[in-house]
Amino acid sequence: MAVQQLSGEELTEKVGAAVSDAVEGPCDGVLWIKSPKIAEVASFLKSDEGLDFNFLNSISAVDYINHFEIVYHLTSLNKMHTAIVKTRLNGREELSLPSVYHLWRGADFQEREIWDLMGIRFDGHPNLKRIMLWEGFEGHPLRKDYL
Repeated sequence: MAVQQLSGEELTEKVGAAVSDAVEGPCDGVLWIKSPKIAEVASFLKSDEGLDFNFLNSISAVDYINHFEIVYHLTSLNKMHTAIVKTRLNGREELSLPSVYHLWRGADFQEREIWDLMGIRFDGHPNLKRIMLWEGFEGHPLRKDYL
Protein backbone atom coordinates (compact mmCIF):
# COMPACT_ATOMS: atom_id res chain seq x y z
CA MET A 1 0.00 0.00 0.00
CA ALA A 2 1.49 3.32 -1.08
CA VAL A 3 1.71 6.34 1.17
CA GLN A 4 -0.46 9.22 -0.06
CA GLN A 5 0.10 12.91 0.63
CA LEU A 6 -3.06 14.70 1.67
CA SER A 7 -3.62 17.94 -0.21
CA GLY A 8 -3.52 21.34 1.43
CA GLU A 9 -7.06 21.93 0.23
CA GLU A 10 -8.35 18.77 1.88
CA LEU A 11 -6.58 19.56 5.15
CA THR A 12 -7.70 23.20 5.07
CA GLU A 13 -11.33 22.11 4.93
CA LYS A 14 -11.00 19.62 7.83
CA VAL A 15 -8.86 21.81 10.08
CA GLY A 16 -10.87 24.94 9.32
CA ALA A 17 -14.06 23.21 10.47
CA ALA A 18 -12.44 21.90 13.67
CA VAL A 19 -10.17 24.72 14.87
CA SER A 20 -11.60 28.21 14.58
CA ASP A 21 -9.50 31.01 13.10
CA ALA A 22 -6.42 28.80 12.65
CA VAL A 23 -6.06 28.30 8.91
CA GLU A 24 -4.25 30.73 6.62
CA GLY A 25 -5.13 28.54 3.65
CA PRO A 26 -3.68 25.97 1.29
CA CYS A 27 -0.84 26.70 -1.11
CA ASP A 28 1.05 24.23 -3.31
CA GLY A 29 -0.26 21.21 -1.41
CA VAL A 30 0.68 22.62 2.00
CA LEU A 31 -1.60 23.53 4.92
CA TRP A 32 -0.71 27.02 6.26
CA ILE A 33 -1.59 27.72 9.89
CA LYS A 34 -1.53 30.93 11.95
CA SER A 35 1.48 30.58 14.26
CA PRO A 36 -0.30 30.97 17.65
CA LYS A 37 -2.61 28.07 16.69
CA ILE A 38 0.04 25.53 15.64
CA ALA A 39 -0.20 23.33 18.78
CA GLU A 40 -3.99 23.37 18.72
CA VAL A 41 -4.02 22.33 15.06
CA ALA A 42 -1.34 19.69 15.66
CA SER A 43 -3.46 18.24 18.46
CA PHE A 44 -6.44 18.00 16.10
CA LEU A 45 -4.31 16.43 13.34
CA LYS A 46 -3.09 13.78 15.77
CA SER A 47 -6.38 13.01 17.54
CA ASP A 48 -8.84 13.11 14.63
CA GLU A 49 -9.71 9.49 13.72
CA GLY A 50 -9.74 10.18 9.99
CA LEU A 51 -6.36 11.91 10.00
CA ASP A 52 -4.49 10.13 12.83
CA PHE A 53 -1.10 11.84 12.34
CA ASN A 54 0.67 9.78 14.99
CA PHE A 55 4.24 10.38 13.76
CA LEU A 56 6.19 13.63 13.49
CA ASN A 57 8.83 13.09 10.79
CA SER A 58 10.52 16.45 11.22
CA ILE A 59 10.31 20.09 12.13
CA SER A 60 12.55 22.54 10.31
CA ALA A 61 12.91 26.30 10.08
CA VAL A 62 13.84 28.40 7.05
CA ASP A 63 15.18 31.96 7.30
CA TYR A 64 13.89 34.27 4.53
CA ILE A 65 15.49 37.42 6.03
CA ASN A 66 12.16 39.23 6.64
CA HIS A 67 10.38 36.17 8.05
CA PHE A 68 10.87 32.56 9.12
CA GLU A 69 8.87 29.56 8.01
CA ILE A 70 8.53 26.54 10.26
CA VAL A 71 7.72 23.29 8.46
CA TYR A 72 6.16 20.20 10.04
CA HIS A 73 6.19 16.88 8.14
CA LEU A 74 3.60 14.48 9.56
CA THR A 75 2.73 10.86 8.85
CA SER A 76 -0.15 8.61 9.80
CA LEU A 77 1.36 5.14 10.09
CA ASN A 78 -2.14 3.66 10.42
CA LYS A 79 -3.83 5.51 7.55
CA MET A 80 -0.73 5.58 5.30
CA HIS A 81 -0.86 9.28 4.47
CA THR A 82 1.37 12.30 5.02
CA ALA A 83 0.95 16.05 5.33
CA ILE A 84 3.06 19.17 5.27
CA VAL A 85 2.03 21.93 7.66
CA LYS A 86 3.70 25.34 7.66
CA THR A 87 3.52 28.49 9.70
CA ARG A 88 5.20 31.86 9.37
CA LEU A 89 6.86 34.14 11.93
CA ASN A 90 7.48 37.72 10.87
CA GLY A 91 10.43 39.76 12.06
CA ARG A 92 13.73 38.76 13.64
CA GLU A 93 13.39 39.43 17.38
CA GLU A 94 11.62 37.50 20.17
CA LEU A 95 10.22 34.82 17.87
CA SER A 96 8.20 32.04 19.47
CA LEU A 97 5.72 29.27 18.73
CA PRO A 98 3.77 26.87 20.93
CA SER A 99 5.65 23.60 21.43
CA VAL A 100 4.28 20.31 20.08
CA TYR A 101 6.48 18.27 22.45
CA HIS A 102 3.42 17.25 24.50
CA LEU A 103 1.99 15.59 21.36
CA TRP A 104 5.07 14.01 19.82
CA ARG A 105 8.12 13.36 22.02
CA GLY A 106 10.18 13.36 18.80
CA ALA A 107 9.77 17.15 18.79
CA ASP A 108 12.12 17.40 21.79
CA PHE A 109 15.50 17.57 20.05
CA GLN A 110 14.08 19.14 16.89
CA GLU A 111 12.61 22.13 18.73
CA ARG A 112 15.83 22.47 20.74
CA GLU A 113 17.89 22.44 17.54
CA ILE A 114 15.72 25.16 15.96
CA TRP A 115 16.03 27.25 19.15
CA ASP A 116 19.79 26.76 19.24
CA LEU A 117 20.56 27.43 15.58
CA MET A 118 17.72 29.76 14.49
CA GLY A 119 16.62 31.48 17.71
CA ILE A 120 12.95 30.51 17.59
CA ARG A 121 11.62 29.77 21.08
CA PHE A 122 9.05 27.00 21.64
CA ASP A 123 6.72 27.99 24.46
CA GLY A 124 5.84 25.09 26.72
CA HIS A 125 8.89 22.98 25.86
CA PRO A 126 10.07 21.34 29.12
CA ASN A 127 13.83 21.64 28.51
CA LEU A 128 14.51 24.32 25.89
CA LYS A 129 18.26 24.68 26.03
CA ARG A 130 21.05 24.51 23.50
CA ILE A 131 21.67 21.12 21.94
CA MET A 132 24.41 21.75 19.33
CA LEU A 133 26.32 24.65 20.91
CA TRP A 134 27.35 25.39 24.46
CA GLU A 135 25.34 27.47 26.92
CA GLY A 136 26.48 31.07 26.71
CA PHE A 137 27.14 30.92 22.95
CA GLU A 138 26.25 34.29 21.41
CA GLY A 139 23.64 34.24 18.66
CA HIS A 140 22.08 31.63 16.43
CA PRO A 141 24.48 30.61 13.63
CA LEU A 142 22.03 29.39 10.97
CA ARG A 143 20.35 32.80 10.74
CA LYS A 144 21.22 34.64 7.57
CA ASP A 145 22.18 37.75 9.57
CA TYR A 146 24.63 35.86 11.84
CA LEU A 147 28.17 37.18 11.50
